[in-house]
Amino acid sequence: MSFFISEVSSNHAQNIERAKEFIRRSAEIGCDAVKFQLFKIDELFAPEILSRSKEHQRRRNWELPLEFLPELKAECDRHDIQFSCTPFYLKAVEELKPYVDFYKIASYELPWDDLIIACACTGKPLILSTGMATLEEVLHAVNVFNTAGGAELTLLHCVSGYPAPPESCNLSAIKTIREAAGARVGWSDHSRDPGIISRAIDRYDASVIEFHIDLDENGAEYQAGHCWLPDEIAPLISAQKRLALADGDGVKTPTAAEIADRPWRADPSDGLRPTKAVRLEWQKK
Repeated sequence: MSFFISEVSSNHAQNIERAKEFIRRSAEIGCDAVKFQLFKIDELFAPEILSRSKEHQRRRNWELPLEFLPELKAECDRHDIQFSCTPFYLKAVEELKPYVDFYKIASYELPWDDLIIACACTGKPLILSTGMATLEEVLHAVNVFNTAGGAELTLLHCVSGYPAPPESCNLSAIKTIREAAGARVGWSDHSRDPGIISRAIDRYDASVIEFHIDLDENGAEYQAGHCWLPDEIAPLISAQKRLALADGDGVKTPTAAEIADRPWRADPSDGLRPTKAVRLEWQKK
């Protein structure tokens, strides 16, 4: 069964009640975890960029206030959903440690060995997106994590296009990464296409599905075109979880739904239904 993560990104608008609503809605639609991002613009972009780009300067309004963390974790616990957050600066790893169930490193930070090492050293699970990366870069990151003593790593095949068209999704890379890295591999979705997510799960056995979410089309990142609304993706999550129940345990034995019909099979002595034991019972009626 795939593990679903809703990615709030910067759609919380620095509003704690709105942030909590993301948690509640994510739990309601069947997500297993909800993820936020912890960054500081001055530690995310180089000064050469910030001094010349008002667009990047405005992203200061997208920062998640550090004081939100205890409340967000408590809200997740109330709704039985895991809490995760992406650290975008080294100190953020320690700031998040008391609260997150697992870390997530974004595609843009995959080349940053020190951030991977910092997460690995906490002993908490790490999910790492691989957008824009070559296979060699992915394997290097896996080696960095393992060498640092990391306990549990999941890789996400990702296409860092916002949104990502179907012809760019290259879902077969999920299998390539899994075979090369020997790790769990999932899909970080930017397609906003239910068919893409279903194929990632059904054809390529994506163990984790991450998707961007907004509540009402008013989030800072919604207009880019890669964010799902809760009611759009809820049917997909529900269907996947229902279908996963059909997998069973693989043991070939009569199921509870079949037990009552077993005596009505053909008797091996004459090929007639039901078995002779049942026929004798009927003769007594």
